[in-house]
Amino acid sequence: MDSSNQTSTVVGFILLGLSVHPKLEKMFFVLILSMYLVILLGNGVLILVTILDSRLHTPMYFFLGNLSFLDICYTTSSVPLILDSFLTPRKTISFSACAVQMFLSFAMGATECVLLGMMAFDRYVAICNPLRYSVVMSKAAYVPMAASSWVAGITNSAVQTSQAMRLPFCGDNIINHFTCEILAVLKLACADSINVISMVVANIIFLVIPVLFIFVSYVFILTTILRIPSAEGRKKAFSTCSAHLTVIVVFYGTILFMYGKPKSKDQLGADKEDLSDKFMSLFYGVVTPMLNPIIYSLRNKDVKAAVKNLVHQKHLTE
Repeated sequence: MDSSNQTSTVVGFILLGLSVHPKLEKMFFVLILSMYLVILLGNGVLILVTILDSRLHTPMYFFLGNLSFLDICYTTSSVPLILDSFLTPRKTISFSACAVQMFLSFAMGATECVLLGMMAFDRYVAICNPLRYSVVMSKAAYVPMAASSWVAGITNSAVQTSQAMRLPFCGDNIINHFTCEILAVLKLACADSINVISMVVANIIFLVIPVLFIFVSYVFILTTILRIPSAEGRKKAFSTCSAHLTVIVVFYGTILFMYGKPKSKDQLGADKEDLSDKFMSLFYGVVTPMLNPIIYSLRNKDVKAAVKNLVHQKHLTE
């Protein structure tokens, strides 16, 4: 059978999920649903306070509001499908729906990579050039910076998704995942390996550039902090970027673990069931967005004060 014939037979995909572990499905359904509700609540509150509290109308909190909105969009693009897969054994999804879900998830993930780099630059200017902060990080600067993150992520996702869904598939339409994750779909392609390699290289570049930018920014940040003579001054300076640094470690640490493993390990799942990869995917897709508002709330006095003020205003209006 040639490639064109094989491609025409694939009109949809089967998502394995945890179908071979039915006892785990009910437990994970309750767990993921609970986490999703926490994500909506936590990130929703962060978006509200950054909009309603005038004290938070600064570049850092503008980026934080974008990050919270990203986390809501990212989880909403995948969690409902994950929950449905727990209730439906061997969940089927159409070719077009798979492409849309892949595009949305990939766009949100790519946008977050760039946005975290923008947030690192904001912290660099705030700590290393505080006297010029209001000039460098003016509204005319930080709004286009955030917008460019969205444009870059969406554009990259559109290119990668269109390339992935145009590849010929070899008849096997079973995706060993909860969702249409791009690397899981690529494993089903029977195209020339050069096409797949070019996509992987593009994704690596898109990921590595923000990581290098963040790394260089924090080298300068830490160098500046260590030059501060007083311990109290160093503590105060580090507290302004500790939440962002924590989010970066969790976000990129999970990505590197998922996609940086030796290829031979990924090939071992001949039975199409690799639980460790799936659990790490859940951690990246659900736990990380849930942790972000918690990290910023616990480590930020301004956010905690804004949330208390919001709750207080609500009580007064009732």
